[in-house]
Amino acid sequence: MKNLLPEASAAGTDGGSRGPERRALLCVEGGAMTTAKALSIAGSDSGGGAGIQADLKTFQMLGVYGMTAVTAVTVQNTRGVFGYHPVPPEMIAAQIDAVAEDLGVDAAKTGMLATAAIIEAVADRIRERRIAPLVVDPVMVAKGGALLLEEDAREALIRKLLPLAAVVTPNLPEAEVLTGLEIRSREDMIEAAKRIVGMGAGAAVVKGGHFPGEPLDILFDGRAVVEFPGTRVHTRHTHGTGCTFSAAIAAELAKGSTLLDAVSVAKAFVSAAIEEAPGIGGGHGPTNHWAYVRRRGSMDIF
Repeated sequence: MKNLLPEASAAGTDGGSRGPERRALLCVEGGAMTTAKALSIAGSDSGGGAGIQADLKTFQMLGVYGMTAVTAVTVQNTRGVFGYHPVPPEMIAAQIDAVAEDLGVDAAKTGMLATAAIIEAVADRIRERRIAPLVVDPVMVAKGGALLLEEDAREALIRKLLPLAAVVTPNLPEAEVLTGLEIRSREDMIEAAKRIVGMGAGAAVVKGGHFPGEPLDILFDGRAVVEFPGTRVHTRHTHGTGCTFSAAIAAELAKGSTLLDAVSVAKAFVSAAIEEAPGIGGGHGPTNHWAYVRRRGSMDIF
């Protein structure tokens, strides 16, 4: 990770042994045992590589108790998305209420929201329940090209949900839709991140995996710009990487990590997951959600 401004604290992208991911699932605070809890508000992936399935795997591997509010049921595997059925907005709102009033939420993330009505219902419950910090992954298109967000829902996403977000995590096509920019360079990525923060979000991470060459992610938090370079892995098995990245950020924020540390861990987590993908399925296969923890020999976080 390259620190571009002096006020941004330095942190390694390898998730060093002193990092926040080493905190235990059960920790002592004031003599009482507490559990970090994260809520995924997203769609269900029947293939298990993305959506709430990827989120729950990520939460678990980072030592956080995972909860869900299912927004849509999809019919998909590694070859594509063959259909989906949105959950009624009132049922999604009820799921959020049920979790928040009993278990409590230390951090939340959103994924596939599909319709304007769902976005409005989710935003309403996030505000009413004062759920924070919120990570918004603005899911619009599946890896295979299927549209997962209706055209008229994009404006609702910008107006209703982005102002509630601690951080937004778009890939390049999503950042282009949100900002209206044509993103062709590092400077364009920085400008896109700044525009998203200008829409009310606390911060933005614009992911550069769609660019040729070595991948670069850029974080802007309203003050500092920080670069997270990576190494390109030549593989088709990248299904669910956006879901996993945003879930890892939410997990670390739930444990009390700073945003900079959370993004550092998320970058390392996804990189390991891609590098050790299991290679299953005939299309865009899933990544390996246990690779990061296994690679580090850090199962003691549990």
